[in-house]
Amino acid sequence: MAPTSKAEKKAAADAAAWMFNVVTSVGVIIVNKALMATYGFSFATTLTGLHFVTTTLMTLVLRMMGYVQSSHLPFSELLKFVLFANFSIVGMNVSLMWNSVGFYQIAKLSMIPVSCLLEVVFDKIRYSRHTKLSICVVLLGVGVCTVTDVSVNTKGFIAAFIAVWSTSLQQYYVHFLQRKYSLSSFNLLGHTAPAQAASLLLIGPILDYWLTNQRVDKYDYNTTSLMFILLSCTIAVGTNLSQFICIGRFTAVSFQVLGHMKTILVLIMGFFFFGKEGLNLQVVFGMIIAVVGMIWYGNASSKPGGKERRSHSLPTSKTETR
Repeated sequence: MAPTSKAEKKAAADAAAWMFNVVTSVGVIIVNKALMATYGFSFATTLTGLHFVTTTLMTLVLRMMGYVQSSHLPFSELLKFVLFANFSIVGMNVSLMWNSVGFYQIAKLSMIPVSCLLEVVFDKIRYSRHTKLSICVVLLGVGVCTVTDVSVNTKGFIAAFIAVWSTSLQQYYVHFLQRKYSLSSFNLLGHTAPAQAASLLLIGPILDYWLTNQRVDKYDYNTTSLMFILLSCTIAVGTNLSQFICIGRFTAVSFQVLGHMKTILVLIMGFFFFGKEGLNLQVVFGMIIAVVGMIWYGNASSKPGGKERRSHSLPTSKTETR
């Protein structure tokens, strides 16, 4: 009875973590889309820096309240994480600018096989045939949903390559650091958020000016746009925290595969809120394929042998008494 109860509690906690991530991620995307499309605030990198400022404030408050314990993360590890994370953010923004929407979506989809490769090489993970096939079904479904025009150029390919690998490495590193240094999601975020906030606020205005030819300090701020910026920052706290929680509880691959549910929800929400292109038959068909693939992946990867480590254990470094 006890094991069943424990398994049920874990399943409930896992579902809550996923729901938390899906709701906050979709929410911040919808708010950002309104902020940029309606109010012309096109400074994506600077806005991300503000997200991490708000996240930093949240971790400081939680630390003062005693919910976040002191912990240690070597500076070299923090530096590598921040480099991966910032190259991911900058790379995705530049890739979206230099590539067609179709190739940009293909690049995002390629993060799943790259994440799989990282787990196979570094964690000695073995995937069953059904798990591999379910991942392919998810990729096919999301591809049918989102990929339209596909054109590529040299500089766009380079930007996409950097974005894909840096994002995959950043997400892998979240799971790696939590295991190796026994860090909770709150603790890891407390280490990384201040560094990302400082670095992104430093490079953000420069990069945004380069991408948009507009200066963030010259933007016509008003009460409504400031409210949307504040709302975006508030929701992003949940997005940043839930990402660390989900990757810590699962893996970067599972986060990528099941995370494409957010892509489907954004398409649906975009139709209801913005109603530009609608949900045509191709998009609906792709959604159905993707959802089937996600359900299959969840079932296949949770079975014995679906996804297992091959005689490999990661050394841990205890940094605090628990």
